[in-house]
Amino acid sequence: MLDLVIVEDEEIIRRGLVCTIDWLKLGARVVGEAANGREALRVIQETGPDVVLTDIKMPVMDGIALTEALKAEKNPAKVIYLTSYADFSYAQTALHLDVCDYLLKPVNEADLARALAKIDKSKEPAAEEVFSWDEGLKAAYHTGNPYVQAALKRIEAGYQGRLSSEAIAAELGVSSSYLSRKLKEETGQTFGNLLTQYRLQRAIEMLQAGTWRVYEVAEQTGFGEYKNFTQMFKKYLHTTPKAFMQEITVGIKL
Repeated sequence: MLDLVIVEDEEIIRRGLVCTIDWLKLGARVVGEAANGREALRVIQETGPDVVLTDIKMPVMDGIALTEALKAEKNPAKVIYLTSYADFSYAQTALHLDVCDYLLKPVNEADLARALAKIDKSKEPAAEEVFSWDEGLKAAYHTGNPYVQAALKRIEAGYQGRLSSEAIAAELGVSSSYLSRKLKEETGQTFGNLLTQYRLQRAIEMLQAGTWRVYEVAEQTGFGEYKNFTQMFKKYLHTTPKAFMQEITVGIKL
């Protein structure tokens, strides 16, 4: 399953892409969306997608500048350009930047399916996604990087609310790209992965206590919607919260 971020400045088109395409059938899921390249950088840092489907012509930061920024940060996400401008110069730029594909609007689902299939086929096997928070803290404290330490402590203190690497970086007086890079270097994880996995650690403790309903655990650990909680739980733990609860119940009976 490929995680995908959609970047499109026209809201109607963006919502259409998110809601009308059968992403599950294409072997993908939308984990984030943005209206321009600058906003997309934050979303990409937080969600760590495999694929970025982006329009080329956008205000604030266009798709080409976004691709260049991702390359500068050595972000591994694959880029697919989507545009209504059938101009060969754009295709040449896409080739120069080594993007994966160049599709014209309105998007042809068959062409999109082929583009995603090529990416999925060449995708390297995922590394073990389970992150030991305690071990991560030890590693970070050993390096002594104060920004990494502060960011991890901020996650521990504020995981129940809305957190972003951008906001934390602003609090610390450093750039979001610098903080994200250092977090990756010291822990091997993106900010989004760190936040999600810490929330899951707290969620597991609440589920094991047996005094909370699943939707209550989702709300109190910062996941919000039950659907989002279930998706993240399954992604990292390869089971659902309900199945996890049933296993606990069976274990108690035994």
